[in-house]
Amino acid sequence: MKHPYIGLWSLLAVSFILFFSLSAFGTITIGGVELHSSQMYDELTREPEPQNPFEELYVERDSCAVEQKPQIDTLPQRILLVGDSMLEGLSPRMAAYAEHNGHTLYTVIWYGSTSKTWGSTTRLKDYIAEYEPTYVFVALGANELFVRDIKKSRDKYVKNIIEQLGDVDYLWIGPPNWKEDTGINDLIRSNTPRGKFFLSKDMHFDRAKDRMHPTRNAAAKWFDSIARWMPEYSTHPIKLEVPEVAKAQPEKIIIHQPQN
Repeated sequence: MKHPYIGLWSLLAVSFILFFSLSAFGTITIGGVELHSSQMYDELTREPEPQNPFEELYVERDSCAVEQKPQIDTLPQRILLVGDSMLEGLSPRMAAYAEHNGHTLYTVIWYGSTSKTWGSTTRLKDYIAEYEPTYVFVALGANELFVRDIKKSRDKYVKNIIEQLGDVDYLWIGPPNWKEDTGINDLIRSNTPRGKFFLSKDMHFDRAKDRMHPTRNAAAKWFDSIARWMPEYSTHPIKLEVPEVAKAQPEKIIIHQPQN
């Protein structure tokens, strides 16, 4: 037995195909009648808009704006980036920003380092004396997510790092947590003035095979988020217009192994 509505469905299908085909040709004339495109073809066959690979994908937290938003410092900066292995992902993207905005970047990666590692030496102070940076980014804390009694055991080292920074403007980039920490983020935040700490722990990151480090692409987006955050919330935002290239090389990279 034939379906009672098959004729109607066939008519509708033919009509749809006809209108869809005609809509591909803009305005046409049939039998002296002018037909205008319904834009159906364009809408159904339109390619998706190209996505900026560094668009804002993360929820940014700890966004208490400074009381009076300062103007962006457009002068060329000598930037010193210091920290642990998370710099492997951050440094190439930061170098692209530096190159695009007229800054000079020096990167110091100390593998396995912690606030205790840096805070029990004068290495940061020595690098500041050597490279004379006008701005310092510190990325530390990822190796201290699960330290017990963190405030008691690490507070003096966090304070020492900030003391070594002296009068140089800085931003401390918090660790990209893969699990809840025992207090390292709260410890750093309590020791840094408003506008000098970027909280990363609640952001979403695609992870490398170790399930801890962000992938290179995720790390690039991480710094993109920092660059967007700074004009609104930093006490001393610097010029960080988005570069056309994804990554670049710092002026110099210094690497320290865990034992040194």
